[in-house]
Amino acid sequence: MSIFISIASYCDPVLPFTLARAHDTAARPQDLHLGVIDQSPSGPSAADIAATLAPTRITYQRIDPVFSRGPCWARALAMTLYDGEDWFLQLDSHMDFDEGWDERLVAQATALQAGRPGAVISSYPSAFAFENGEPVRRPVTGRILAHVVKPGMPFDPEHPVLSFEAHPVNRDEPVPGFHLGAGCLFAPGRFALEFPYDPALYFHGEEQALAARLFTHGWDIFHMAELPICHLYNDGSSGGPERPLHWDQAHDRQRPQVWWDLEQRSRKRLADLVAGKPLGAYGLGTVRTMQDYAAFSGIDYAARTIAPRAYKPLAGA
Repeated sequence: MSIFISIASYCDPVLPFTLARAHDTAARPQDLHLGVIDQSPSGPSAADIAATLAPTRITYQRIDPVFSRGPCWARALAMTLYDGEDWFLQLDSHMDFDEGWDERLVAQATALQAGRPGAVISSYPSAFAFENGEPVRRPVTGRILAHVVKPGMPFDPEHPVLSFEAHPVNRDEPVPGFHLGAGCLFAPGRFALEFPYDPALYFHGEEQALAARLFTHGWDIFHMAELPICHLYNDGSSGGPERPLHWDQAHDRQRPQVWWDLEQRSRKRLADLVAGKPLGAYGLGTVRTMQDYAAFSGIDYAARTIAPRAYKPLAGA
């Protein structure tokens, strides 16, 4: 049950905490492989990290943030560190974990794989915060958080990017989803080979693109109850150290290509994808169509309409 954990970090002071907690709370830390792209001006040596996290394996690469091209670009680099592990977990760099998180995810994902080309477990996780330096859970629900289009949001006539929210569902069984959270995604290891991350995306729209690719290739998304991973949200109430964002002005003005240019390219990339334009390894599949996706989710990219059902969680599996 080896697990590759893909982490793209941007100047994040919480990264060492995340790595340590992934190791310390795992039932089988010896089966973990951490693949880290650390976009920071300085950092620890790979040897020091490896010694701290033994027996967990780590592949660590540091990149000066001035050369960073955004979150999706960094996730694409992190995915290349995959080394044939049985399972793939993509995370943000500011996470906490429940005891035995690895065995719980593997057990749930194994059950969902039966009879399917592939299944992904994903969500926007419940929050945690630091209180007196210790992580404290702030759960929205003890059961399921399912993704919906942000209530009241229509399509912008200029681009296909939408905003999504996680809404609680009072169920214990996994709920099918039409959207996912890129910062918490668990799948069979072959996910890294079949769905290489598109570095031409920037940030907004990355989850829509991946959900469309998965669906049209015949894979299914699920939201599970009691997801054993939590997220430190950068909302000023987390109690943790502040972390900059790639598009912060102080960082952006150091680069020859500003983030807004990358964002515009990314919006066009998403529009090309959902229109079915050939994008090679980053394109749609042929098992199901985008018309099938519209019928399933209520999100019709061709007509630029959103049906009422897209604003609420799907029924149970």
